[in-house]
Amino acid sequence: MRPDMPADHTTEAERLLRTAAQYPEDHEPLLLQAAAHLELAGARDRATGLYDTLLAASPDHPHLVKALKAANLWEYGHEAEAHAIIAGLRAAAPLDPAPWEIVAETLEAHDELEAALDSFTTALELLLTPGEDVPYRTQSLLTGRHRVRRLLALDHDAWDTLADSLHRATVPLDELHDPKRLWSLGSDNPAELQAEITRLRAELGSYRTALSRPFPVAVLHWPTRELHELLAAYPALTKEYPTEEAHLAALESSLRDLAATGTPNLGIVTGTVPSYEAFAASEATPPKDPNLLPQYATTLAARGRATPWPPARNAPCWCNSGTPYKDCHGTPLSS
Repeated sequence: MRPDMPADHTTEAERLLRTAAQYPEDHEPLLLQAAAHLELAGARDRATGLYDTLLAASPDHPHLVKALKAANLWEYGHEAEAHAIIAGLRAAAPLDPAPWEIVAETLEAHDELEAALDSFTTALELLLTPGEDVPYRTQSLLTGRHRVRRLLALDHDAWDTLADSLHRATVPLDELHDPKRLWSLGSDNPAELQAEITRLRAELGSYRTALSRPFPVAVLHWPTRELHELLAAYPALTKEYPTEEAHLAALESSLRDLAATGTPNLGIVTGTVPSYEAFAASEATPPKDPNLLPQYATTLAARGRATPWPPARNAPCWCNSGTPYKDCHGTPLSS
């Protein structure tokens, strides 16, 4: 559903709020969606209230919630408070690209281009190692930084070149991000107007590609306790998970194989036995059926439960070892 009118956005927000009350384990992604609809409906004060509710409940992604709150506050006259939140986020240096992107784009939208560029650059320096593959969710930081640097009339640097190399649309980034594009909209030259139509189609294609995968292709992870409980209850699944070590190694290997084939937007979902059993009941399928496992993973991802893969190089590994990913399953030796 993609409502276009304020009343539709309000209706959808109310539906999401009811769903969040029904499924409290998924309240965070549902409330974030509801807040987005309230913003589109013009009810920005209500959206701020939802962000405050989430922050008071110690959310899984506090930096993301704060970034969204700051962007919303700025739009209805609370610039000073938004600036304070943004300053706090930049100092916190989260290892998640989403808050950085929201902060940088908020600054860009309000013509604070130098600060936006600094935010994009700081995020990339924190999250990327030169020469390594760029995770799907981090690529938009490169694109945003490229756009801001074009607005500032700065020469290309290494990050801009990398952004160009990752760009898949038929129209180059330099052309899409040309600050003079608006001039062509007032032109009476058919060639210039046709060129702008081509650029707009390229941008639309990129947006459609992103929207076609609203949630990650996710692989299922069972933490130690849950895996032991699962196998004790359903020994038939031992064929899928012969040992915990084999489970963790297979998970990382599957994700690397998907990445090698060019599959973007990968993630990991964490299973629990009660949740899995409830899903099995809803599907009228016995939990011991291994064919249910990928369906369960997809459902969790669709409900906003996926953690993006790979983690940032210095972030804790997805396996809950507490070790940085680069020193755990992110090492070449574990592939």
